[in-house]
Amino acid sequence: MGCARWWWNHALNLCNETYKETGKGLNQIALNKVLPKLKKSEETAWLVNCYSQVLQSTTLNLTKAFKNFFEGRARLPRFKSKKGRQSIQYPQNVKVLDGIVKLPGDVGEVKAKIHRPIEGKIKTVTVSRTPSGKYFASILSEVEGENPKTAEGSRERQPNGKIYGIDLGVKHFAIVTDGEKVSKYDNPKHLAKHEKNLKRKQKKLARQKDGSNSRYKYRKVVAKVHERVANARQDFLHKLSHKLTSDSQAVVVENLHVKGMVRNHSLAKAISDCGWGTFVNFLAYKLERKGGKLVEIDRWFPSSKLCSNCFYQVDEMPLDVREWTCPHCGTDHDRDGNAATNIRAEGIRMLKTDGTAVSADGGEVRPLLRTQVCFEALPCEVGSSNYTAHG
Repeated sequence: MGCARWWWNHALNLCNETYKETGKGLNQIALNKVLPKLKKSEETAWLVNCYSQVLQSTTLNLTKAFKNFFEGRARLPRFKSKKGRQSIQYPQNVKVLDGIVKLPGDVGEVKAKIHRPIEGKIKTVTVSRTPSGKYFASILSEVEGENPKTAEGSRERQPNGKIYGIDLGVKHFAIVTDGEKVSKYDNPKHLAKHEKNLKRKQKKLARQKDGSNSRYKYRKVVAKVHERVANARQDFLHKLSHKLTSDSQAVVVENLHVKGMVRNHSLAKAISDCGWGTFVNFLAYKLERKGGKLVEIDRWFPSSKLCSNCFYQVDEMPLDVREWTCPHCGTDHDRDGNAATNIRAEGIRMLKTDGTAVSADGGEVRPLLRTQVCFEALPCEVGSSNYTAHG
């Protein structure tokens, strides 16, 4: 891992210097031609001990990082530090035996806890080390067969299962409705439960001298607390996403702009602790695996301000208003439950507009919603959380 990190930093520096001098970068072939010269040099002869394909995979990852940057999908590649997460890739020649992962090169056989059998042909294996000192091997395998067919564009196939509408929040992590009842899942607040312990250990870490053994020791102690929080959050998100996707044909959520929402410093920590983006990703791949579909409605859709009974839209709905009465039909609404109902109805409308077959459990589609509610996002200043919607 040290060799791969050093080669990444060295190759990145070569690309930057070459670009400054010539205005052009170095491709994968040009960078790989530098490796034999470095291995023959006395100063960097230790690169011979590293498996050659690990270094070549590092080169491939660096060129992909530059490609993503120039195409606007990522930021400029940065230099790597030995203090952060470390990882290497083996593109081939890895074998998984009973309780053993056999890696090519000098590493050889490594004892491992294999939590499920590996199916198909092993392709790429990524070995990573967490800041707490644990090692993981992520094994990518190729299995023959067809992917599950989704209901999208299919009028002949009648999908089974419920359609869930989900309104994500801070106090309640998710407010879920299937058209008949509304369920609220409380926010576990994983970081808040460990915040006192984390603060105490971070204070001890800050008092240690930089570069000392004691600082290295306490850095692992703090990393273990963060790891415990991350594992608890991921466990909660996996269980909830599995519960919602196991009996559903589609799940409807809002396309939230989390990056803009965390600019509110009063709610930034609470929003980041929720893990909404990870939760939506879990829903997406689990639905795709079973042939379901994730529907994301526009973030400007007035789900909270729209009456789910008569479709009347109120002008203002401050965050402190948790219950309200529709001035048109007199229906009493719980803010979050009403929003989840509207999100679900809008998702069903989008599914049927796209020609997707929806079962009877999908419920009714509210009529003429597009003509009844027309809204437009007005531009605002950076850092402002006030937006205006026109009905």
